[in-house]
Amino acid sequence: MNSRKCALEALCDITDRGAYANLRVKQLHGILPEREAKMAAALVYHTLDHLLTIDYYLSHFVQGSQKPAIRGILRLGVCELLFLSTPPHAAVSESVSLTREVGKPALSGFVNAVLRNIDRSRNALPPLPDEPVLRLSVQYSYPEWIVADWLSVYGESQTEALLSHPESPMELRPQYPCTVRELQAALLFPSTVNDWDENSIRLSGGFDIASFPPFLEGKCTVMGESAMLACRALGDLAGKRVLDACAAPGGKSAYLSSLAKGDIQLTCFELHPHRKELLDKTLLRLHVAADTQERDAAVFDPAFESTFDAVLVDAPCSGLGLLSDKPDIRYSKSDADVAALVKIQRSILETCARYVKPEGILLYATCTISRRENEQQIEWFLSNHTEFQLERLPLAIENEGMLQLLPHVHHTDGFFLARMRRCR
Repeated sequence: MNSRKCALEALCDITDRGAYANLRVKQLHGILPEREAKMAAALVYHTLDHLLTIDYYLSHFVQGSQKPAIRGILRLGVCELLFLSTPPHAAVSESVSLTREVGKPALSGFVNAVLRNIDRSRNALPPLPDEPVLRLSVQYSYPEWIVADWLSVYGESQTEALLSHPESPMELRPQYPCTVRELQAALLFPSTVNDWDENSIRLSGGFDIASFPPFLEGKCTVMGESAMLACRALGDLAGKRVLDACAAPGGKSAYLSSLAKGDIQLTCFELHPHRKELLDKTLLRLHVAADTQERDAAVFDPAFESTFDAVLVDAPCSGLGLLSDKPDIRYSKSDADVAALVKIQRSILETCARYVKPEGILLYATCTISRRENEQQIEWFLSNHTEFQLERLPLAIENEGMLQLLPHVHHTDGFFLARMRRCR
């Protein structure tokens, strides 16, 4: 099976059948030689990254709807023509061959004509819409509801900076007792220590982490700096009892242990069995001792009431802070999903707040950029729980207890953090 047909099948699985891009693309490496798998993966991700832009241009050259396979072939072809360095004749001819290969030879002339028309018009493509929401949606391939939400908060220039932020680099951190210096020495290419957490290393390129000896030995793991800051925001945890309420896949739980140099009583909740298994594997690889439980963080258990010095609620969220790295999230979420998530987050906050000791810390975190899920959530919580007070995050970044990390400002993923102390 050639790489373009594999790319087409993966793309259609993601756009039409709800497959997760990272998992579906990973399968390409099991059915194609490594070089072809990388080419197919790049084609899928570039197409997803520009999907709404591609569809906007296609709508000016194609009348009516197409079957999923033909729509996918056209999308891949336009991506190669406009956003990759594929020679035009190769992009068109390979798309025509792919049309025949998927059993649609009668439509090969149609595909040929559409792509040739777009290639001839590449210097005179339809102009972008004038209205800001529509323009930014088409130009950067983000759904209108996300663009409108960010525009209302950040304005046009800041929203455009958010939308145009490039994909995040690969980031690693050491697991205690391994150090940053030891980890950097083991790498065979340049790396840079990040700005806000001295344990966070930014790599100059990607590599096969699964075969990296320090990774196999549990001395390091892949983790973004913003996720690490969610752990640091809890402060000194040495000798304390700590709950990670939504723990899978386990990176934050392991970093909490690492920051405390193993001197921590760690409890981890995870709702879903398959994710609980992933959590256990992560902690085992990184040599972390913890009490892991398959448990719904939104369901109160009186056995845990007022027992933890610190509780981390890394709440399920819309994930809008990770969109540059996971473009399929843009199209799988909706405004209605955010409304549903807000209810879940409130339920988890309400429950986990009861697990915090007097003078203990409750840390709320999400990997999204959404006032409804972030600032408004904390405002609601504090208005209903006067026993908690907002407290400055112990981080080098200026804050007043709540912090929205923005990719184009802080050079991290889009995380939100809020630290609250329970009054005596």
